[in-house]
Amino acid sequence: MKSTKVTEGTTTVLVPVPPEGVSFPPSEAPVFYNTHMELNRDISVAATLAYARRLSSQKDIAISDISYVDTMSASGIRGLRIANEVGVSVTLNDWSDEAFELILENIQLTGLSETTEATCKNANVLMHERRFNIVDLDPFGSPAPYLDAATRSVVHLLEVTATDTAPLCGAHLNSGMRKYAAVPLNNEFHSEMGVRILLGKVARELAKHDKGMMPLLSHATRHYVRSYLQVKKGAKQADSTLRELGFLTHCEKCGQRRFFNGLAAVIDDKCPSCESSMQVAGPLWLGKLHEGKFCDEVLSEMGSLELGKKDQAEKIIVACRDELDTPFFYDQHVMCKMIGVSAPPMDTFIEALRGTGASVSRTHFSGTSFKTDAVLETINDVLRSL
Repeated sequence: MKSTKVTEGTTTVLVPVPPEGVSFPPSEAPVFYNTHMELNRDISVAATLAYARRLSSQKDIAISDISYVDTMSASGIRGLRIANEVGVSVTLNDWSDEAFELILENIQLTGLSETTEATCKNANVLMHERRFNIVDLDPFGSPAPYLDAATRSVVHLLEVTATDTAPLCGAHLNSGMRKYAAVPLNNEFHSEMGVRILLGKVARELAKHDKGMMPLLSHATRHYVRSYLQVKKGAKQADSTLRELGFLTHCEKCGQRRFFNGLAAVIDDKCPSCESSMQVAGPLWLGKLHEGKFCDEVLSEMGSLELGKKDQAEKIIVACRDELDTPFFYDQHVMCKMIGVSAPPMDTFIEALRGTGASVSRTHFSGTSFKTDAVLETINDVLRSL
C-alpha cells in the first residue's frame, strides 16, 4: 500500500494513495481517509480540548490522564491529532490489519508512542471490554450498530458522527426506521430531523445503562451529522433525559407543526389551522442541541489552534451558539411558496418578525432557515407585509 504524508493542524501522518490510474471512493480504499472531513476533525480537536479542560477543572485530574478512544481510526489521523493537539491519553482502534499497521507507523512518525496505544479489534468488543472518559464514534455510515457498546463504554463525553443522512432524514424511510427505531420525515427541515432522530436514539441507548445526556454541540454539515454529548450517570439522569423525547406532527399543506413530549404521548394528528391530516415523526429529541457556554469555550480554543478550516469551523460554532433552542427551523422560501409571495431579504424579514415581539434567529442548517417562537399565522402575516 503506497502512502503519502499529509498535515492537518500541527499533525503530520501517512495516508494511503490509490494505485496509479485507479480511482475509487474513500470507503473502498485499503485504509479510509477522506480529505473532505478535515473540517469535522478541526471542530473535533477544538471541542475535545474545550471539554478536556472543563473535565480537568471539575474533576481535578490532569488532561494527560483523560482517556480517549477513536473506535474506528483507519489511518489514525483524528486520534493522533487529538493526542498531539489536545494532549489526552489516546487509544486508536481499527479491526483492519492494514489500518492497524498504518496506525503503528503513524504513532512512530508523530513521536506519540508514550501517550498513544493501538489496538486491532472489533469496535464493539473493545467498547464492551473497556471504559473511556471520551468515546469518539465515527463509522462510515450509521453509528446505530455501535451505540449500545459506545453508551456502555463512555464515562463523560460521547462524540458521534452519522453519515447515513438519507435514512436519518427520511429519504430512505424504512432504513431509518430499522436503524433508529423512529419515523423520520423528509421535508424542508430534514437536516434538523436527522440530528434529532440520532439524538433520540442515543438517549434511549444511554438510558439502558442508567445514563442521561446533555448535548453540548450538534451540527449537520454537508453529508453528515456530528454531536458532542455530555454523559450523566444515574437512573434519575436517564429518566430526566427521556422526558426530552417526544413526537412532531407536521402539516405539509400549510406548514403547521406541533410537539408532544413523552414516549407514550397522546398525539392529535389533525392540523389546527387547516384540519388536514398531519404527518407524525418520532420518537426524537425535542431538547436543546447546544450549550452556549460550551460553544464559547470551543471558539476560545479555536483562537489559539492551527486549523486548516478555522474560518468555516468558527462560522458553524457561532451559528450553533446563536440559534434559538426551539425545535425545528422554518425555511423562508418554502413558506413564501406556500402563501404565494416573493421571498424578502432574510435580514429584513427577521427584523420585521422581531418587531412583533417574537424571538428569532438564523440557523447553521441553511442560509434561508430561521427559528422563532412566533406562531405560524404571525410568520405568514409578516411575509405578506414585506
